[in-house]
Amino acid sequence: MTTADTDVYDRLQYQVAVFARRAEQARMGGVGDQRNSMDRAAFLVLNRLDWTAPIGVKGLAESMGVDSSTVTRQVAPLVEAGLVERVPNPDDGRAVLLELSPLGRKRLEEVRASRQEMIGRLTEGWTPQDREQFCELLTRFNDAIKLFKP
Repeated sequence: MTTADTDVYDRLQYQVAVFARRAEQARMGGVGDQRNSMDRAAFLVLNRLDWTAPIGVKGLAESMGVDSSTVTRQVAPLVEAGLVERVPNPDDGRAVLLELSPLGRKRLEEVRASRQEMIGRLTEGWTPQDREQFCELLTRFNDAIKLFKP
C-alpha cells in the first residue's frame, strides 16, 4: 500500500464516520410535516415492497441483505398499522406474500417527497452529474459493505 493509498483511506474512513454521525443526528428524515415521521427500518421495508412486491418474507429478507427474523420483526408493526398487507401466495395456498397497502403507498409517497426535498436542499448547487455520480458511488459503497466479510 502506498502513502497515497493510506492517505485516501484515512480520509475516506473519517468521512464515512462523520457521515454516519451526521446522518443519525439529522435522522435523514426529510423536512416539513413528514420530518422523522417514519423510522429507517420502516422506510427501507416499504421502499423494497414498492419495488418488489408482492414478495415473501424470505425473498424480502434476501433482497434487503438481512435475515428473515429481522424482516418478520420489522414487518409486524407495519401490518398492524395497515401499511403492509399479507396476501395469499397464488403458487402456494399455505404461504402469504407481503405488499404495500393503499395506506402504505400513500405514506411512503409522503415521506419520499419530504426526503427528496431534503436531499434537494443538501445537494443544492450540485450539478445533475454530481448527484448522479454521488448516487452511483454510494450505491457501489453500500453494495461492497453488504458483501464484505471481515
